[in-house]
Amino acid sequence: MQFVLALHSHLPWVLNHGRWPHGSDWLCEAALDTYLPLIEALRTLARERVAAPVTIGFTPVLANQLRHPVFAAEMDAYFAQRLAACAQAPASLAETGESHLLPVVAFWRARLERLQALWVALGRDLVAAFRAEEDAGRIEIIGSAATHGFLPLLARDESIRLQLGLGFAEHRRIFGRDPRGCWVPECAYRPRGPWSPWPGGPRAAIRRGTDEHVADAGFSYFFVDAHLVRGGEPLSISSGHEAPVIDRQSAREPGARQASGRTPYRPYAVLSASRAGATVLVRDPRASTQVWSRHQGYPGDAHYLEFHKLRWPGGLRLWRVSAPGTDLGAKEPYDPSSALERADAHAAHFASLLAGISSREGRRREGVVAVPFDTELFGHWWFEGPDFLADVYRALGSGESATPSTASAYLAGHPPRSGIRLPAGSWGANGDYSMWLNERTAWTWERLWPLEQQFWDAAPAALADPARHGILAQAARELLLAQASDWQFIISTGAVADYAERRFTGHCEAAEELAGALAAAAGGAPALDAARARAEELHRRDDLFPDVIPAIAAALGGTRAQARA
Repeated sequence: MQFVLALHSHLPWVLNHGRWPHGSDWLCEAALDTYLPLIEALRTLARERVAAPVTIGFTPVLANQLRHPVFAAEMDAYFAQRLAACAQAPASLAETGESHLLPVVAFWRARLERLQALWVALGRDLVAAFRAEEDAGRIEIIGSAATHGFLPLLARDESIRLQLGLGFAEHRRIFGRDPRGCWVPECAYRPRGPWSPWPGGPRAAIRRGTDEHVADAGFSYFFVDAHLVRGGEPLSISSGHEAPVIDRQSAREPGARQASGRTPYRPYAVLSASRAGATVLVRDPRASTQVWSRHQGYPGDAHYLEFHKLRWPGGLRLWRVSAPGTDLGAKEPYDPSSALERADAHAAHFASLLAGISSREGRRREGVVAVPFDTELFGHWWFEGPDFLADVYRALGSGESATPSTASAYLAGHPPRSGIRLPAGSWGANGDYSMWLNERTAWTWERLWPLEQQFWDAAPAALADPARHGILAQAARELLLAQASDWQFIISTGAVADYAERRFTGHCEAAEELAGALAAAAGGAPALDAARARAEELHRRDDLFPDVIPAIAAALGGTRAQARA
């Protein structure tokens, strides 16, 4: 049996939208906590000749930021700020009688200096560093939708095509090769069929399925959560297409295998529109929970760094999780060496868990254990996560457990032997769309759906007029940024909802203004000049996706051909 670790890297566009706490510091924190430590771990494993075939994705909106000169400057400033906090901490700790925490401060200073040196050695270019790992054949980098839009809820197929088509093209531009895999945002899937997402909202008698859009964009595979497979209907690839059967009860029951033979340990060809399209790999629930759950898995271990307790001034994390239920005020000092020992032990346990799955399934050669996670789990939320991953690959190198592989390498040797019709769902709470569409977020969709219509109504004429391309391009960028699934997710969780509402509203207002200017082009040269000036002003703030115009043309051009499919 083979093991595919898939990491999904994503942050919404935050450059030029403030610094702390949800502006550029958000991005710099992810780079310092997660992306740099991952590069460090991958390089260390390469020197040790330990194979670590990670499958890692970067959303185009994140990759655009990581390559942006503004980010490089912000990252330099962030390093300086963190090192200043370490320099100021000894005097502050002496004043409060906490000098016993000085060894932890020394740990942070040494770590920051080491990662800063790596940052400089990489030429301040994280994208190039990961690209070099792929060029060396050590990892696979996969793509995603342009701004991580929640595809099943977008009202126009042109919007879905723009998200995926632009995502594919941006990946090629930034990483130098076509992506084979796609991280479908939030693992959110919608089958072909009627569409009516919300009372009083738009509806359609028939719409193409997510898998069709993924395949049409050029991607060959994507990931889904296990409950979609348990609730789907397995078929031979040549089967006909009745309505899919959704077994709601079995979709909630624990355990991997169902009586029908559905299992997360093999790939499936998704059947839609009387053909087999993109392949899906299925998240294994047992192995995934062991890693991401703070309550049931490794991250809640008493020796690991406590994420929620910071010391002010400076914002340093100096304490460990400590015993279960320990109040924040009673947390014990962090001991890095003990934490690393626990990470190594947990990696050994995880390797044995994979070996147990392999033995139980009896598919050592054909099967696969796919475990996708948000990349930021490792290092940011779970500080020791990158060390754990490195230790997992060391443990797997012994050959006594599952064999690590990239997703594409596995599928090249093990193409799907059966097909499946999948029900709608996601990897979010409740397994459906409710984290993104609910009573608290419905207003965002009620604004976004008419905006989609306004933009796509104006796009054909604007595309035919090069004088309006700058306006059209920026209107598309603002529409895409408004479509990011992050805004509804943040609102639903209740954390910093005002920030998400402000960002969503701001991008909608900008897109509405520019789309309105495109529709009112008959106003003559003065009106167009004013609209171009406004587009240029917004572009200085939201400067991404330089090749969006060809992607708009492709999204519109697919309308007639795909309507016949």
